[in-house]
Amino acid sequence: MTRTHGAVVRPRQGAAAGVPVDEPAQPDRIRRPADAIRFAASCALLAAVMLLVSIAQQTTHGLQTDIAEGTAHAPRLLLSLATLASSFGVLAVPVAFAVERLFHKDGTRVAIALLAAAIALLVTIGLDDMVVSSAPGGVLDSLIWGGTATAPVHTDIAPVIAFVSAVGMAGRIRWQAATWTMIGLAALTGLTASYASVAALAATYLLGRAIGHGTLYAVGTPNPRPSGAAVVAALERLGLRPGRAVRLGDAAEGGTEETRRYGVVLAPSPAGPDGVDDDGGDIDADIDRDFDGDFDGDRGGRPLPGRGARHGEWDLELRVLDRDQQTAGILYRVWRLLRLRGATTGRTLRSLRRSLEQESLMAYAVDAAGARTPRLVGTSEVGTEAALLAYEHVPGRRLGDVPADEVTDALLTDVWRQFRRLQAGRLAHRRLEDGAVLVGDDGRAYVTDLRFGEIAAGDLALRLDLAQLLTTLALRTGPERAVRTAASVLGEEALAATVPLLQRVALSRATRAALRHRRDLLTRIREQIVRLKPETEAAPVRLERFQPRTIFSIVALSIAAYIVIPQVGSLDFAHLMSTATWWWVAVALGAAALTYLAAALMLMGFVPERLPLWRTALVQVAASFVKLVAPAAVGGVAINTRYLQRSGVRPGPAVASVGASQLMGMATHILLLILFGFLTGSANNATKDLAPSRTIVIVVLALGLVAGIALTIPKVRRVVTARLKSMFSGVVPRLVDVLQSPKKLATGMGGTLLLTVAFVVCLDASIRAFGGSLHWTSVVVVFLTANALGSAAPTPGGLGAVEGALTLALTISGLTAETATSAVLLYRLLTLWLPVLPGWAAFAYLQRKGAI
Repeated sequence: MTRTHGAVVRPRQGAAAGVPVDEPAQPDRIRRPADAIRFAASCALLAAVMLLVSIAQQTTHGLQTDIAEGTAHAPRLLLSLATLASSFGVLAVPVAFAVERLFHKDGTRVAIALLAAAIALLVTIGLDDMVVSSAPGGVLDSLIWGGTATAPVHTDIAPVIAFVSAVGMAGRIRWQAATWTMIGLAALTGLTASYASVAALAATYLLGRAIGHGTLYAVGTPNPRPSGAAVVAALERLGLRPGRAVRLGDAAEGGTEETRRYGVVLAPSPAGPDGVDDDGGDIDADIDRDFDGDFDGDRGGRPLPGRGARHGEWDLELRVLDRDQQTAGILYRVWRLLRLRGATTGRTLRSLRRSLEQESLMAYAVDAAGARTPRLVGTSEVGTEAALLAYEHVPGRRLGDVPADEVTDALLTDVWRQFRRLQAGRLAHRRLEDGAVLVGDDGRAYVTDLRFGEIAAGDLALRLDLAQLLTTLALRTGPERAVRTAASVLGEEALAATVPLLQRVALSRATRAALRHRRDLLTRIREQIVRLKPETEAAPVRLERFQPRTIFSIVALSIAAYIVIPQVGSLDFAHLMSTATWWWVAVALGAAALTYLAAALMLMGFVPERLPLWRTALVQVAASFVKLVAPAAVGGVAINTRYLQRSGVRPGPAVASVGASQLMGMATHILLLILFGFLTGSANNATKDLAPSRTIVIVVLALGLVAGIALTIPKVRRVVTARLKSMFSGVVPRLVDVLQSPKKLATGMGGTLLLTVAFVVCLDASIRAFGGSLHWTSVVVVFLTANALGSAAPTPGGLGAVEGALTLALTISGLTAETATSAVLLYRLLTLWLPVLPGWAAFAYLQRKGAI
């Protein structure tokens, strides 16, 4: 018999076959996250092999030579036997396994594996017959190893590897050993016969694995999950006799729960009329024997399963752990593991057995600690692909489903009491969201969802649990009530120790998503705690190994280096130094530096709030670094918006202020272009060719006609209107605020004009540095035209578009091609390339100071 928490549940006889289970039909095939992960890993390793053989050709050739010399001393008879065995067995063993699977009615999996093998065969033939002949050299030569091998991939074994990867031999040790032995012998044969190199074999293995798992994920693997009937039937191993069952939760309605849940009603015990069961014991006495006392006066006895028809809708709630779901969300967990310090993260990947043991141990530990939780009746494996945990069913609702008027202070206090018992037992729940707190029909709180729990938890994990539950309840009831009820149970000292951990990164994904709509909630929680404990240390604890912006900085710097180094390398510095007039170069450098001050004034003028000049100018320097990894019209907007938010401007007004400055800058730019275009045409006939040609006019009119027709379509008009509203929402009110302050208006418009003047002076000085000379109106038109193209171009910093436009316009304006090219290169050197390192330093400094 089975003893469960003080009550004896005697085994009941009878089969569970035919137990009705109400559940939707399961899909015939499923896509397992593990297949996608293995496919991605194989592709990444294949790329690594390609990179390795391209940069370490001598090493790979040396390894191949050593293997060839070593096998040359092996007995020829042994090599001949290996060749004979592999030639026959490399196909015979997989075929035999396929036949065995067909006898077990697993033909779908065999068909998918054959599809993967066919794809692998076509790919390898294509690589060997087409790619080698059309693209010899480089990596292919390294794979082929100097021409002594005949193929970059092993055509004979790649399909077999793909077949084995897709057919699934997990748990079949003998078949796995036989298959991989034959594949290994075939690889050895290829090495000794110089048919394939070591690098080619590695590429073959990874290619076969990638195709096998990729096919399996694309087509879907036959669903290995046991049916609800099989799950319920497994309860007999626990001495329980199910009567009926139904699938519970969102998953039954098309949702995506990670675990399946079933509600089960137990069948009446086969007892005689005298109330005695078949082993002579008294049923009611066995079932009702329970804890008579309660813990701290709030844990009354509850009947154990066995009489569900008389004590509620369900007797048991089953949680099913499916093996294919164990890798669900693994990429996110790996990201959290890498990003957060080890003490703050749990195990990333658990086997089915490990997950079953972990949740079972946590359930028993929570009950032993005195916290109220549904009792774990028992656990059992369900075949080889699933396991179940049978909990006593507690009628009730999740905390998130309880109406606000029913979430009383008494209920919150009860939640904190259960949490205190977890803390006293050093048990970390790690997922205390509103779905992890069950409010029973009796009005009491129960702790559920223990799958991520941890026993013997450290202080940091326990404090993180407190921060999570505090935030969860604050989202539900407000910071004031959450902090007040917590303080009444836990004390002010415990809450004060949690303040440094009230960070978004420390919370669960669902909680962080909820905080997007209540961005000030964590701050308000801290304020409430500090009011109770004024001497609280508020400095945040460093939980992250690195921040996402660190990765952004590294990627951005790498891209910038990739773009800048070739550009700078193309410059003829000797020619520039020998022909340039250096005092004009100094003027150009000073004008380039002035642009950052002008950009700062432009931004400050359209922000009613007060901004420091030097820090605002430093932000513009940092923006010069960001422009190299984003289009010119995007990078500056993003960093300025971020800067305003960090300076205390609310997100909406911050976006509106940057939009206002951009809108006024664009309007000024267009007006100056029209004005100076007219002045240039009347003052300098040499620039008449800058006037639009007939072709350009036709193109512009055609584009305008297409745009006008498109705007007559209601759906297109709605999309355009929505985009414009989102882009310039709040801009007009911000402009009205600026217009009410003549000083702000003068600062903004002065900065806008100064920015244009500084760039024009820089370009003009660059031209004069190489002996060129143009009328100043022509220089203005050339700059405005090129700047407009650079802003519209999708390339980082307008690379390519600005250089081409400037060089063409200066040549048309009368400069020689050599002078125009040199001037443009100097101008771009001063305004784009040289500021990269100072911009990166400013970006890092401002991040460190929390300014962006």
